Amino acid sequence: MMRRVIPAAATAYNKGLEVKARRRFLTLLGLAAWAVGELSFAASVGGVAAPKIKIGIVGSGKIGGTLGGLWVKAGYSVMFSSLDLEHDRQLAASLGTNAQAGTPREAAAFGDALLLAVPYSALPQLGRDLGELIKGKLVIDACNPIVARDGETATWARGKGAGLASAELLPGARLVRAFNAIGAGKLQEAAQRQGEPVGIPLAGDDAAAITQASGLVRAIGFEPVLIGSLAKGRHLIPGTPLAGEHSAEEIRKIAASLD
Repeated sequence: MMRRVIPAAATAYNKGLEVKARRRFLTLLGLAAWAVGELSFAASVGGVAAPKIKIGIVGSGKIGGTLGGLWVKAGYSVMFSSLDLEHDRQLAASLGTNAQAGTPREAAAFGDALLLAVPYSALPQLGRDLGELIKGKLVIDACNPIVARDGETATWARGKGAGLASAELLPGARLVRAFNAIGAGKLQEAAQRQGEPVGIPLAGDDAAAITQASGLVRAIGFEPVLIGSLAKGRHLIPGTPLAGEHSAEEIRKIAASLD
């Protein structure tokens, strides 16, 4: 009798052990995956440097040239572009091996992220020329609509709000408005200032793009301050309370008072 029962019981018992072993294995596998994730997170917050992205500059004048130069000095690979390729080549040569020059399309294709620093009236054509190259990429919009220079395009953009207008002209880009508030002549000095860093107000709708842009802002000595969505980008133009040099705390207080 016992010999007939034992094999069946043993079989059931063994199956139970197999199930438990399988569950234990899956649990350990899950714990291992969790541990890897925790280590990755710890490394990221522990100061382990992530690979630096490539940056394309479209508009290498005072603002684009200065910011691009600061990123080159911070260890980023930068391609400068404008309507004057020879100027861009000379600028790149003066900055060393991390800098190069190309056409706007080449800069847009080169960059993991782009900085646009052109007269606002150039944005409609740039949106058409670079459309497929900027889709899904971080685009930092440093362009300001100035009516005396940009005419009807600036009037329209100011009425709509510069952030929303730029998003309409650059469809598909992961847009963040930044570097619109500080005069070009003061950027270099402000970036190198000792003590509390100068704040840079940002406006954007894409959380990942804002995080990426914030990292680029910090990399060159500024403190990024998110003031809100792209709709708030209408405040990031000359002549508004956010224009000029402010600390991060001052920017937060000013932004809180704006509609």
